[in-house]
This record gives sequence, C-alpha cells and structure tokens, in this order.
Amino acid sequence: MRIDLDAQDQFVYKVTCTECVVRDRIKWATYRAGEDDGFMAAMDRWIFHLTQKHPEADAPCLKFLPEAQQRLQERREGR
Repeated sequence: MRIDLDAQDQFVYKVTCTECVVRDRIKWATYRAGEDDGFMAAMDRWIFHLTQKHPEADAPCLKFLPEAQQRLQERREGR
C-alpha cells in the first residue's frame, strides 16, 4: 500500500498487485481518496482481489474478510 497526498493535501490510498496485469502491462490497483473511509475501501477491495485472484495467498489482512463482506453487503443494501 502506498499513501500519498492529493492536490488538497488529503490522503490517497493505493494498493497494487505485483502479479496481476489488467491491460498493456499495467498492474491491477485500487485507488481511494482518504475521505469516507478511503483506507477501509482500499483494503476491502484488496482483500476481495486476493480471495478472487490469489486464493492460495496467506496474507494477514484476510482475517478481515468477514468484515469486508459485511461492509459490501451494507453498501449494496444502501445502508
């Protein structure tokens, strides 16, 4: 994960997969602004990427999969 500042000096979170290429040699990544729980949104997307594309991965963040799934369900239900 890389944490940068945007033009308004707000945190921006970027997670990049070192193995997956999406197009023209560009690596898969998620990019989320710091507002509205941007860190959690970036981590949730990364957790889902790991479980879908790298099911054999053994990453500490995967212990938060149930919470990530709950947040996704809540977003889908419009809570």
